Amino acid sequence: MEGGLEAAARPERTDVRQLGADTSIRARPCGDTTLLVDRAGRFIRGEPALAARIAEGALTEADAAWLRARGLLPGSELERLAFTYARERRRAAPGPLDYLILVPTLRCNLACSYCQVSRAAEGAKGFDWSDATLDAVRTRVAALTAPAIKIEFQGGEPTLRTDLIAAVIDAVPRTVEARFVICTNLQRLDDDILALFDRDDVAISTSLDGPLALHARQRQGDTPAAERFHANLRLLLARYGPGKISALPTINPHAPPDVDALIDSFARLGFDSIYLRPINYQGFARKRHPASRDAGADWRAYHAAFVRRLIARNWADRDKLLEESYFSLLLRRIFRPGEDRHVDLRNPNPVGRDYIVIDHDGRAYPTDEARMLTRSGVIDLAIGDVHHGWDTPARAALEAAATNDGDPACEACAYQPFCGRDLIDDIARYGRIDGPRGDTDFCRRHLHLFDLAFELIHSPDPAVQYSLRRWLGLAGETGALVAP
Repeated sequence: MEGGLEAAARPERTDVRQLGADTSIRARPCGDTTLLVDRAGRFIRGEPALAARIAEGALTEADAAWLRARGLLPGSELERLAFTYARERRRAAPGPLDYLILVPTLRCNLACSYCQVSRAAEGAKGFDWSDATLDAVRTRVAALTAPAIKIEFQGGEPTLRTDLIAAVIDAVPRTVEARFVICTNLQRLDDDILALFDRDDVAISTSLDGPLALHARQRQGDTPAAERFHANLRLLLARYGPGKISALPTINPHAPPDVDALIDSFARLGFDSIYLRPINYQGFARKRHPASRDAGADWRAYHAAFVRRLIARNWADRDKLLEESYFSLLLRRIFRPGEDRHVDLRNPNPVGRDYIVIDHDGRAYPTDEARMLTRSGVIDLAIGDVHHGWDTPARAALEAAATNDGDPACEACAYQPFCGRDLIDDIARYGRIDGPRGDTDFCRRHLHLFDLAFELIHSPDPAVQYSLRRWLGLAGETGALVAP
């Protein structure tokens, strides 16, 4: 009798390992509670003691029932199928080539200290597409099979060769819906450049580092160049409005601008989206800004302060919505599986399939950063060329490692379903891809950003919920994103 009473009082336990690796739940501290996330990216807050029992592989039946009621433990076969579907939606599956970065010239009319591209002087010879390279690019473009494509022209300064840009645009099949982006420093505007900008299918991307004085300082103190840039930017904004133009600041993490001053410089020009970028450890920036190897805690704190300041401003003036676009991208990664294709946040991360970069010499790269590493003489990461294609052993070797699956730190991380793998960044900073994930700048930065995201997601503050809902495009103003 005594033994029976003892057995009845002792709760039955469920070994979480019996649930299978695919349904395992990872935990992450979240304020006074713990965030619980399954491999499909479904999440809920629970007590730290529950997280401890999950880690020990010894859930009680009450724990399992609580998790099942909230969708984190599939019970029936239908629930298991739904889980598998939700998990697979989080995984990137490459389609046909639909994002193409082209570098018609490496020449540039500026020499910015933080430039991540190993650019050539404006008058240099041998740094533009040859006739043979142009023909090969046009042949590739004419053979596109995706229903839609984005073609981005970078440099150097691509507007130095408007003829090459126009030739590519003319080569796109009429059956393909194409959007074109011209990345430019806006140092000059002539009739040929404006004729391209006037096209409805062409957008403009540029770098706005803040108020005139800061912009000039970033450009090695070149005040005339900064004044020319600001004048041309205002001309284009008056001609097209801000919807056609995107502007991105490049921030020195160790001497960032005042948050409000930077926001004001964008808002005054009509921009509502700001993509914060620390100086990239690539190209000329690698030599001139060696501290950019690790953005560090200063950058993470600045980024968080920036997001919080936007939230406060949005709540104070609801006629003007401002966002930090990378943080909004992370929110979409959490709430909209399968929708976003940011190249650094895909898992697995397809290499040289739906996204490719063609340099001024016709060589092909998996990302723009890979091109920069090669141009800087660090390592050759070319995966082929525009003449012969890029289905090569070099491409296959990179793709085999372009995943966070199997990495011990990633497998234990609650944020794995939302995160990706940027092995090019690891090579650039550390010269290897097999170091401990927690020691990498990529991991530290994204742990911080996802921590911030989930802190704000669970915040009861109506000002926070207002901005998050608007950044996600949801109806209503202050309703909670998740159940309290």
